[in-house]
Amino acid sequence: MKVSRVQIIGRGLANRCPNCGGRTLFKPGTLFELDRQCQACGLKLERDEGFFLGSLSLNYGVTVVGFLLPVLLLWRAGLLGGTAAAVLAGAGALGVPVLFYRSSRSWWLMCYYYFLPHHLPANRPPQVAGEDGNT
Repeated sequence: MKVSRVQIIGRGLANRCPNCGGRTLFKPGTLFELDRQCQACGLKLERDEGFFLGSLSLNYGVTVVGFLLPVLLLWRAGLLGGTAAAVLAGAGALGVPVLFYRSSRSWWLMCYYYFLPHHLPANRPPQVAGEDGNT
């Protein structure tokens, strides 16, 4: 394989294309619009609804477990007052998903290609002439 699983993880954590490593996941000049394909290598980034749903679920899980649960535990331990916990939880429930949006899209691509690295164009074997059915 040309692109190893370790490279896929590194590229995913850095919000880069899992195939070529380019900084081309999002359309230039936008914060939240994923490009349909990598401008450097042509990898299709939006394959179907599962790619959006997967990143949405990942974003939700990180928000609940990584932010709201600690706020709850701090409140239960008496380290945070009720009003402060409610305000912090409300702001975090809205703010964390927005701040984590780009990473969640990249991390979902990372998860997908980590388990299916042979789906990356860079890891596909070269086609032999006539193999694609054209003569």
